[in-house]
Amino acid sequence: MIDLFTTDYGLMSITGLFIILIMAGYFTRLFLGKVGGEAPQEK
Repeated sequence: MIDLFTTDYGLMSITGLFIILIMAGYFTRLFLGKVGGEAPQEK
């Protein structure tokens, strides 16, 4: 466990996980916003 916070590959793993979680949250909000939006009106 100490390797996770003290080595370069451990810190990069933590950084990668945080980036993935942030992207997952962003895309979830984006897709739910698009699905919940109104359909375009036909003329």
